[in-house]
Amino acid sequence: ADLEVAFWKSTCYIRDLKGNDLLTGSRGTDLYSITLQDTSSPNLICLMAKATSSQAWLWHHRLSHLNFDTINLLSKNDIVIGLPKLKFIKDHICSSCKLGKAKRKSFKKNTTPSSKRRLQLLHMDLCVPMRVKSINGKKYVLVIFDDYSRYTWTYFLRSKDETPEVLIDFLRLVQRGLHAQVRIVRTDKGTEFLNKTLH
Repeated sequence: ADLEVAFWKSTCYIRDLKGNDLLTGSRGTDLYSITLQDTSSPNLICLMAKATSSQAWLWHHRLSHLNFDTINLLSKNDIVIGLPKLKFIKDHICSSCKLGKAKRKSFKKNTTPSSKRRLQLLHMDLCVPMRVKSINGKKYVLVIFDDYSRYTWTYFLRSKDETPEVLIDFLRLVQRGLHAQVRIVRTDKGTEFLNKTLH
């Protein structure tokens, strides 16, 4: 129902749109109090309604398992069309929400590398373009990681197209410098790694 609510220095009231006072109250210190026996309205007044359990859970499911505090806020502020102006109370735990918030123990860290020597296994990835280019106009980051030594190389590129050329130069330089051959390369199978230049 459309009501007008006002708080003045010493009094407060709730009035319907016709100007009839439904409830009036007075202020004592910092608190307004309303006596319900002195209501001047002949009509019944509902100050709060509570949703049934089935209604509450129906709306919880309809709103993608939204928490009840937020559902009550949506109802109170009349944000969702069709959502009744009721007080929604959580009377038991939702099994789907419980599973969604479940945590599991983390895996043990593998302290021993899966490779037996340097350059046996390299992991490579080209990071998505950065929103802001570097001073030299580079916005891609190529990361190369040696599984055995845990050493990481980082290259900054202007475009994805530079990847094959940079990789060929890197492989030539690192294999010559470390006197070892690269055996396995792991990537996310992006087009920057799967092309005619590298195969």
